[in-house]
Amino acid sequence: MPTTSSSALLQQFRPPFDATVVRLLREHGADIIGKVNCDEFGMGSLNVHSVHGPVVNPFQAASAASSTAWDERERRSAGGSSGGSATAVAAGMCYAALSTDTGGSTRLPASYCGVVGLKPSYGLLSRWGVISFADSLDCVGVMANSVDATRRVFGVLDVYDEQDPTSAPPETRQKAKEAARQSWSGASLSSLRIGVPQEYFPQELSTEVSGPVQRALKELQMRGATILPVSLPTTPYALSAYYVLSSAEASSNMARYDGVRYGTQIPSSSEDRFPNTAARYAVTRSVGFGSEVQRRILLGTYALSADAFDNYFLQAQRVRQLIKDDFNRVLRAVDVFSRDVPATTDGVDVLVHPSAMRTAPPLDFEADSSNSLDAYVQDVLTVPPSLAGLPALSVPLRRTADEWPVGISVVGQWGADDTVLRVGELIESMQ
Repeated sequence: MPTTSSSALLQQFRPPFDATVVRLLREHGADIIGKVNCDEFGMGSLNVHSVHGPVVNPFQAASAASSTAWDERERRSAGGSSGGSATAVAAGMCYAALSTDTGGSTRLPASYCGVVGLKPSYGLLSRWGVISFADSLDCVGVMANSVDATRRVFGVLDVYDEQDPTSAPPETRQKAKEAARQSWSGASLSSLRIGVPQEYFPQELSTEVSGPVQRALKELQMRGATILPVSLPTTPYALSAYYVLSSAEASSNMARYDGVRYGTQIPSSSEDRFPNTAARYAVTRSVGFGSEVQRRILLGTYALSADAFDNYFLQAQRVRQLIKDDFNRVLRAVDVFSRDVPATTDGVDVLVHPSAMRTAPPLDFEADSSNSLDAYVQDVLTVPPSLAGLPALSVPLRRTADEWPVGISVVGQWGADDTVLRVGELIESMQ
């Protein structure tokens, strides 16, 4: 099928083979019915940076839903970057959809559209055949209308792939599963310890979100789970570190799209005006890339420059390690990648927090905030688990007809995806 990454530069591109995750689905009898929209190369939180146009959230407020005509003022974002996947599931177009998640691109649209969205542990699902944004962060995600459907698709895809150099080997996967079972076997809800990170409930958190999340936590406590406040003090620095690291990796990955190796070349009528090959590259990339992709390439190129490398890229890597240390300190399942982190008996099995700072923003939100950083702050609650490579699941909470969807996230230790899904099923059963 055509694979464009929602970019003008790849509008004519047809890959010569299926990605491993697509091949696995086909082998297990799944019907691949089509491709969906996304932010260009996965760079965005609102699914407005696409050559195909924005993705509209399938939900409408009660006032708009009761009217006979579509109210343009009620058009809201489906979230990004994988807003097309979330919308297809929410609108009943498919049983499940694949997505990608670099810093929240599965969980954020899942929250906005009222569906289940799983970002697995980094390295569990093969990235072979996936167009790269940031290699150390990119994950294939799964969206569906239930945790059970999400689990079924994840179970098909959760296999080692020797073609993917970042795929976790079988012995590491098994070791992590055993560590997770020793933490919480799932036999008794009274033995489940849930951590609530205080930094994930900032003053800016919308009351539309905080209310349903607090009620869900109280319900979990009433059912026997232990709810504990925890602190992840490096959280305020996560977003800045993420945009430095992801943009730096993107600037390297995007170098291949020059109109020669990949991408549409500049029109032949213009070639005589650009006899210099470097100039042709520049024109091709200027015309082919959207403004958001160009912005991140420039940011990443600067972060990797000799003058800025120590102050930006290396500092961001240090912050990333501190964020991993925060998670290891509060989660009682052992980190199989760190010999220096013993299992802790007073830690928690999972973390639970809001999936997003607010409900789905209006589609003109990007234009209204063009001179601020508001559009980037949408990722503030989803980025830390991505930097640490941890599994994270967004589950929709109960809503009434006049309420926009709200998601609650469950985060676990690396490889504890089954634990995360079981807790997600528990939350789902309360709805």
